[in-house]
Amino acid sequence: MVTGSASPSRPNVILCICDQLRAFEVGCYGNKVVRTPHLDRLAAEGVRFETAVSNNPVCMPARSSLLSGQYSRTCMGALGNFSKRQADGSTTMPEYPADGRPHLPAPSLPEMFRTLGYDTALIGKWHIHSAPGPLGFDYSLYPRVHHRHSGQSFVENDGEEFQVEGFSVRFESDQVGGYLRDRENRANPFFLYYSISPPHMPLMDAPESYLDMYDPADIPLRPNVYRDGRLPYDEHWFKVYLWDFLFYERDLPFTRMLPPGFDLRHLIALYYGMTTWVDDMVGRLMHFLKAYQLAENTIVVFLSDHGDNLGSHHLFNKGRLIEESIRIPLVFHAPGRLKPRVDTATTAQLIDVMPTLLSLCGGSVPAHVQGRDLSSAFPGGTGPKEDEGVFVETSQGQIGLRTPTHTYGIRVDPENGKVLDDRECFYDLRSDPYQLSNLRDARHDKGLAAGLRDRVLAWHHATPWMHSGAYP
Repeated sequence: MVTGSASPSRPNVILCICDQLRAFEVGCYGNKVVRTPHLDRLAAEGVRFETAVSNNPVCMPARSSLLSGQYSRTCMGALGNFSKRQADGSTTMPEYPADGRPHLPAPSLPEMFRTLGYDTALIGKWHIHSAPGPLGFDYSLYPRVHHRHSGQSFVENDGEEFQVEGFSVRFESDQVGGYLRDRENRANPFFLYYSISPPHMPLMDAPESYLDMYDPADIPLRPNVYRDGRLPYDEHWFKVYLWDFLFYERDLPFTRMLPPGFDLRHLIALYYGMTTWVDDMVGRLMHFLKAYQLAENTIVVFLSDHGDNLGSHHLFNKGRLIEESIRIPLVFHAPGRLKPRVDTATTAQLIDVMPTLLSLCGGSVPAHVQGRDLSSAFPGGTGPKEDEGVFVETSQGQIGLRTPTHTYGIRVDPENGKVLDDRECFYDLRSDPYQLSNLRDARHDKGLAAGLRDRVLAWHHATPWMHSGAYP
């Protein structure tokens, strides 16, 4: 029996995204230390894509691509986060989106759901330059752009800013519960975009139970964190991870000193704690769905916007054409609709989510969408087509092609798109999954490298850029 709002042909949809979680730090993706029982169960009951990739591993471009089904150059006209230049020459990200619709000019995912008769809502982090209302959300509740998990400020439906008590992550989860409770007997189906901020920094701004959950001595390290046998140590980045803008913008006194003996293992132990915090919120989400009789007819998609370098190649944060930046978890959970399986044949990407959800809900995919409908890869579909890989842009100007077996990258000027280096990197992921050996100058596989280079250059020159708020 179908209960709650929606009908079999128009299921409810929850798109649940967290921030900066790389796939390698989730239990169902092979991590034996981190505890993510709710995500693992979601994956066991759904379709999990073993290889899923962020099309641009930075917050605003990734989220813009997700909700537009387009590459960041096409939906934003840029490769990085939007920022404003200050009087002193520095730049900062605006706390709230702009009026109107400067980005994502083409119909978005929530707009398409509205045409199908859905009510639409956003709860949690936004970080898209256009406001939620013009992009199709009937209801929105979201925090300021700069990250903090306590003392955070929110706006509801673009009203006045207010501050919440306690941790914002729990506040948002409570609001999701309230929204789902109120949906129990509504006539229309709903599309809920639920956006969880962790494990993005600040890693020290969390309940004590998560801060102490993992022993740094138990943390496994990826082989590519070592350089000449040494672990990376970057005092500045460690403080950014711990306190985010309270350190790098406000320079508050308590953010200036690291805990005694702090190193990479301590950093990743905190990251694991934040990941378990995310998992607990997913557990609450699934509890709400069952409690309000919505579980049987609700599609839940869980993913992250991008990964985190966490010291690999002695790099921190994100934004690079490496596995740690671009690999994300991706699970489609739809009991009675999708038979559980692990898809190891498809390289999925953020821009595939929009056409896939529209297809699953009986909608048409608009022509401006640049992603692919993955539903053919689900059980009962026609089966996956030959996987030719996915394209990735970065704010650093690296443009790449990630195939099932290789990564090839060029470098462009992120301001004007001019090609600066058409042989930036070439990795064979079969023999070198940690990307320790750049084969750009190697003699073998020259033909393969040349073919991949031609594909990247052709894509780069053919893929349109948004200009002046209009889709080209």
